[in-house]
Amino acid sequence: MVSGLKSGRFVVSRRRTGFGDCLWSLAAAWRFAQRTDRTLAIDWRGSCYLDQPFTNAFPVFFEPVHDIAGVPIICDDQINHRSFPGPFFPGWWNKPSIDCVYRPDQQIFRERDELDQLFQNEEDSDANTVVCDACLMWRCDQEAEREIFRNIKPRSEILARIEAIYRKQFEPYSIIGVHVRHGNGEDIMGHAPYWADPERALRQVCRAIERARGLPYAKPARVFLCTDSALVLEKVSALFPDVFTIPKRFQALQAGPLHSAALGAEGGFSALIEMYLLARCDTVIRFPPTSAFTRYARLFVPRVIEFDLNDPGRLILTDETSQELVGL
Repeated sequence: MVSGLKSGRFVVSRRRTGFGDCLWSLAAAWRFAQRTDRTLAIDWRGSCYLDQPFTNAFPVFFEPVHDIAGVPIICDDQINHRSFPGPFFPGWWNKPSIDCVYRPDQQIFRERDELDQLFQNEEDSDANTVVCDACLMWRCDQEAEREIFRNIKPRSEILARIEAIYRKQFEPYSIIGVHVRHGNGEDIMGHAPYWADPERALRQVCRAIERARGLPYAKPARVFLCTDSALVLEKVSALFPDVFTIPKRFQALQAGPLHSAALGAEGGFSALIEMYLLARCDTVIRFPPTSAFTRYARLFVPRVIEFDLNDPGRLILTDETSQELVGL
């Protein structure tokens, strides 16, 4: 036990997925830790951005943080040497360690539902350690998400790259940020309905760009594109030659997502640069809006253009400056 940590009660946030999922799920775990007076441990070993399975990805990409609004935080690579006290919740984690190595998808979904019920009931658990090893998007209030994004900062060298790009390519302009989550051959699960007709999807994105360019701006408008697909970049750039991007390495066609250990830590650096720059745009287009990658931008950018979850062909503009929600 580390001196000063709360007495023997923990929440462990375990994620290995893209940064959007990691941070949103972390916000849900943090809110529960705050409400139940626990210490929060961030365990991102086995990250999809690294090829070292025992390296905690958090300190690789983010500055150390010791406390968030009164909640003590453990986030360093010493996670390998820590032993958290039982009993555990969900009950799966009370098994002998060797039996916990393989968790089928069905078990992960079951734990997600158990955690969801625990959070929604606004009760505590008798367990000393609550393990959050499932996608917990939509399991907390927006203020919890904002608290995480306000307190967790990328490493200084990543921030320096973000600031350099911002000063040169963003500051003189009003920026329309466009995020297109394609998958590039990956199983995109809940995003799939948006790509049922790929040609139509790209037409929708381009229509959204045209609508965004028609909005009023204080400075000359530029379009900034972030995507996981070289094909999407090629198609959009052909129609909008003035679109600009941040140079990065793409996977081969249909070879899978950008959050891949095959790209090394630089893939994670590129993801964070785009994520944090999107959050500093004047308008952001989210396609599809189910992607957690643009959740940060969704919370902080004043104008957001999304596609209706029930009617992917319908554009919706949310304008926080006027508190309007209108169809386009």
